[in-house]
Amino acid sequence: MTVERKSAICVLGTGLIGGSVLRAAVAAGYEAWAYNRSHTGVQAARADGFDVSDDIETVLRRAATADALLVIGVPMPALDSILSDVKLFAPDCALTDVVSVKAPVAEAVRRYELGARYVGGHPMAGTSESGWAASSSGLFRGAVWAVGVDPGTHAQTWSRVARLALDCGADVVPVLAAEHDQAVARISHLPHVLAEALAVAGAGGGDLALGLAAGSFRDGTRVAATSADLVRAICEPNATALLDALDDTLRLLTAARDSLAADGTLGELIDAGYSARVRHEDLERWEITDVRPGDQDWLNRLHEAGQRGGVIRTLD
Repeated sequence: MTVERKSAICVLGTGLIGGSVLRAAVAAGYEAWAYNRSHTGVQAARADGFDVSDDIETVLRRAATADALLVIGVPMPALDSILSDVKLFAPDCALTDVVSVKAPVAEAVRRYELGARYVGGHPMAGTSESGWAASSSGLFRGAVWAVGVDPGTHAQTWSRVARLALDCGADVVPVLAAEHDQAVARISHLPHVLAEALAVAGAGGGDLALGLAAGSFRDGTRVAATSADLVRAICEPNATALLDALDDTLRLLTAARDSLAADGTLGELIDAGYSARVRHEDLERWEITDVRPGDQDWLNRLHEAGQRGGVIRTLD
């Protein structure tokens, strides 16, 4: 039996998500190394036994020699600098990312003429903590990992990205960049904004309110404990889609507020919210088994399957 050799992985940025990719890739048997600009972060990763350097040129030249898959794990504000280095030192490497928006990343990749071997990615996992110390090899187990199927996607690169996601313990969801950004505005970026607002409103009740706060306040404000700079870097690049989500939410809240003022009830919001939550709990993911990368019309077929709740759990 022939055992497939895993491709080398080079992670650029070892914060919570990038660091977790490095840990998970090593645990899955990949040859993997990484770059991090913070000397303190580098030392922490090395102390844990991982091959991490703050010398971007050396890291990328090694990746070019090994034909490694590059995984960009820096926030949007640092993206241009990283892509400039990739263009200079490893322009022919396959490229993916774990940034929380996809269309702006894809646009930047095209500006640096790196689009031919790029496939966007976004693991839907995280915590309110950040940095290498918060990273974990098990962060992606049971999670879903969005992998782009936009027109022109190269089948071989797509397979490398999808296989990495699977080996990290996630299910793969095929998705278009624009549709991904519209979706995460509602289920990731909006919750960050609402958590911040809820935290401020709760604190407005003074120490008595905060002293009485229990599970609902704790759960509703969990992500408000995330670094403010990181929240801005996650949410603000997706401004257009987030504005739409905020407008819809404000309409719901305004209608509930008006109903409460008029007749003492919260109107339709409570029943509608309960039904939406139940729908989320009951959503059944089904496995996509009849589409292989490179098949005729494979991108469109994967896109359509992903829209209907399909996921990939294995690659032949």
